[in-house]
Amino acid sequence: MRVLIAEDHMELAETVAMGLRQDGMAVDLALDGREAVYLATLHDYDVVVLDRDLPVLHGDEVCRTLVEEGGRARILMLTASGTVEDRVDGLGLGADDYLTKPFAFAELIARVRALARRTQPALPPVLTHGDLILDSARRTARRDGRRLELSPKEFAVLELLLAARSSVVSAEELLERAWDQAADPFTNTVKVTISRLRRKLGDPPVIETVPHAGYRI
Repeated sequence: MRVLIAEDHMELAETVAMGLRQDGMAVDLALDGREAVYLATLHDYDVVVLDRDLPVLHGDEVCRTLVEEGGRARILMLTASGTVEDRVDGLGLGADDYLTKPFAFAELIARVRALARRTQPALPPVLTHGDLILDSARRTARRDGRRLELSPKEFAVLELLLAARSSVVSAEELLERAWDQAADPFTNTVKVTISRLRRKLGDPPVIETVPHAGYRI
């Protein structure tokens, strides 16, 4: 899952980003509204966490622009004002959800994940393939009853492959969905992560390489 955080308060933005990354998400940051719109044109985000009071380009304008461009990203608007009128205004602009500052971080994660599920066909919270079981809600994976100690990126890649239901997922799509803007598209980071994941999954192998196409379960 890839998330854009548009928040001009650097410390808050980095804190939220750190927490979402620890929960297995790929996160990009924008510190003003113009940068948020620019990044949203470059990447296919699942969720945009949007501060309403952004500099350069106001959060309302960012929201309106993203909605008019018809992207699939869901928008969670943040604001320091929790009045009914503000919530109604934000939702009226096209935001999908609204959260008032200060907020409980666990609630933010839950809302982001709930919105992300709406960007794609509904999937069960537990994904399985033979003796391989991945629980997205509890962030756990097991094979043949053995718990797998996966890094956040390994978990994200495995989740994407299982969600594809045996369809091929390209290395480019894995890079776009599981890594953030700091990832170098010309490195072999996806190949290395797949290799590590295969070792942890053990035998018999469950991840197939499809030449010139990508990977599939």
